[in-house]
Amino acid sequence: MTNNETRAEYDSPWKEAISFYFQPFLAFFFPRVHDAIDWTRGYEFLDKEFQKIVREGETGRKTTDKLVKVWLKNGQETWILIHIEVQSQPEAEFAERMYVYNCRIYDRYRQKVLSLAVLADETKSWRPRKYGYKILGGAVLLKFPTVKLLDYTAQTLAESNNPFAVIVAAHRETQKTRQNPDSRYQEKLTIAKSLYRRGYQRRDILELFRLIDWMMTLPRSLEENFTREIYHYEEENKMPYITSVERLGIEKGLQQGLQQGRQEDIIAVLQVRFEIVPEVLIETVNGIQDDAILANLLRQAIAIPSLDAFQKILQGMEN
Repeated sequence: MTNNETRAEYDSPWKEAISFYFQPFLAFFFPRVHDAIDWTRGYEFLDKEFQKIVREGETGRKTTDKLVKVWLKNGQETWILIHIEVQSQPEAEFAERMYVYNCRIYDRYRQKVLSLAVLADETKSWRPRKYGYKILGGAVLLKFPTVKLLDYTAQTLAESNNPFAVIVAAHRETQKTRQNPDSRYQEKLTIAKSLYRRGYQRRDILELFRLIDWMMTLPRSLEENFTREIYHYEEENKMPYITSVERLGIEKGLQQGLQQGRQEDIIAVLQVRFEIVPEVLIETVNGIQDDAILANLLRQAIAIPSLDAFQKILQGMEN
């Protein structure tokens, strides 16, 4: 990263956005798949199953993939592998990796798998959709539906109320402003303010606000200005979506950067929001030393709708 380049986090916000908004994700990117699913039967994330066959050490990269079990309207159980490719440059082995993952899942669980790909890079011409080969009269072929974030226009994103219109806008603007923090500041303000105008419920505003803040990282001075600007905007428009407790957490955790005592900040926010915090939860938080994980947990504590949901996040980290 150059001195003028503002860092960004893509993988984790995308992964959490899919977990939180799986049905809107398919409706926005893959409507045909969405319409074939029987949503009354729910769905199940199979991240543990996926991690059994794909280890970070094998690929040398941080995975953003999600494996989900759904039921189709015809009653058939189907597994969907969602792959988010967020690297800045095309990768020659991408289609092959899609094929390998698909085959490994089928080989281990004997389940048919639909592989989907979201290409979030900045190269218009790179659009892998299949992998295969032929040998001595035999042939192997995997085709996978693909969407490209570059294909979504600013007007389309502005007119859609799907949460992923916001996520895509934040991702695109983060890429465009990689070396221009002042422009990122202005675009982040625009996207954040749009949350209030889209008719979202408070829970969605807080969740999307957290994901945008996580992705569109700003230098500390600009982050402080951003927070003040949002406060003023809420007050002027009588939209107090972020409570004083959440503001305290944002000011302490998001403006001051990584520092010692983050565990105490997380517990303090949870105690004010939910009053009684189980001792086992406090012990778990105090036992975490990774600054990046603690920063994420503080964001979760600020915006998460319930203490039970926060506990599930901690349980997922332990597995």
